[in-house]
Amino acid sequence: MAPLRSQLLLLPALALAIGSAAGLEAPGEAEELATVMAAELRAAGLPGDLPELEPECRRLLTAFAEGSATLSGCLARRARPVRLCQACGGLYRSLLTQYGDIARAVGNSSESHNCAKSILTSDRLQVVVTLSAFFNDTWEAANCANCIKNNSEELSNSTQEFMDLFNKSLTCFEHNLQGQAMDLSPNNYTEVCKNCNGTYRNLNDLYNKLQRLNRHGDESGHSAHLCIDVEDAMNITRKLWSRTFNCSVPCSDTVPVIAVSSFILFLPIVFYLSSFLHSKQKKRILILPKRIQSNASLVNIQEKYS
Repeated sequence: MAPLRSQLLLLPALALAIGSAAGLEAPGEAEELATVMAAELRAAGLPGDLPELEPECRRLLTAFAEGSATLSGCLARRARPVRLCQACGGLYRSLLTQYGDIARAVGNSSESHNCAKSILTSDRLQVVVTLSAFFNDTWEAANCANCIKNNSEELSNSTQEFMDLFNKSLTCFEHNLQGQAMDLSPNNYTEVCKNCNGTYRNLNDLYNKLQRLNRHGDESGHSAHLCIDVEDAMNITRKLWSRTFNCSVPCSDTVPVIAVSSFILFLPIVFYLSSFLHSKQKKRILILPKRIQSNASLVNIQEKYS
């Protein structure tokens, strides 16, 4: 059996050699020749237990291959700006289903191998398992589960609200940049800072709120970082606001902060002043009895000599 299998492995090279000798230049013609030779060898008495996939298993493997290619393309296209969770969620869930079909499927005939064994664990490399693990790790690292509702394909209400406000902020930036393009220098973004301040503050406040809620688990039921789509959107907005436009958000708690800081700064002065006054008072208390004693001694001396 082993020599016959070795012959099958050598069929492509043998077909190319024969094709070259016969004047077949097209690769398709050589492949067709290899197929014909394989059929003739099987007809000559090759055993029927060669590791060939059943038609159903082949269909499942092809579907997984096509799904992996489609998902890989989506991840690459949505890498910048990051929109993996929003754009590729459906493809990822479809791939999970296809992998599950392979793990559960069995060939049609009673003598056929289990599809899971043939496709997933029949060799050391285990390409299908490796690909599935890569997509799962990528999805978990992106924390995409924190963007969607439990057992749903829809974005959570808070995530949808954030993305709407994010798009509104970008629209405000673009609109005000177009309005001041002819009037101001490239480094002067006063109109952007003034007109988009409210929108940016709302977006920043919502992001901070989502972070606090997410630490205790929210609509998604996961306690982890926010999903990569939301984090990347906020990072982009903050960089535009602070670095590109050089805007700053005035702090509404300035007066309380100054008051508390001043109080803390004056504490050492109050401490040393109170210590000084207290020590001076003690000194007076200690000196007073000595004066009384000296006056009493003087009276005794006068009585003695009178």
